[in-house]
Amino acid sequence: MEILSYMMEEILDPTNIIEGERYEFTLELNIEEDDELYQEGGVDLRAIIAKKDNEISMVNYFLIAKSDQSYLEFGLDEDEEAEIVEFCKTYLIEVE
Repeated sequence: MEILSYMMEEILDPTNIIEGERYEFTLELNIEEDDELYQEGGVDLRAIIAKKDNEISMVNYFLIAKSDQSYLEFGLDEDEEAEIVEFCKTYLIEVE
């Protein structure tokens, strides 16, 4: 899995119910054909990333087939999840 491009947007909570900051990342992924996540046309990943103090974590994510914008019923393994969090962490540190 390779991250080809990304978009990041801060999610604002005007009610202040959510502690810390939330960001939505949309990542364009390049997935090898022999991987179970592979979809012809490509795969995007939408991730909600939480940042509270110096802690950064992935709250939720969705894998989306680019061909028809359908949600995939697959999940990332722990290594892939950690890779996504590290990628997002790099860009959140730059925002500070």
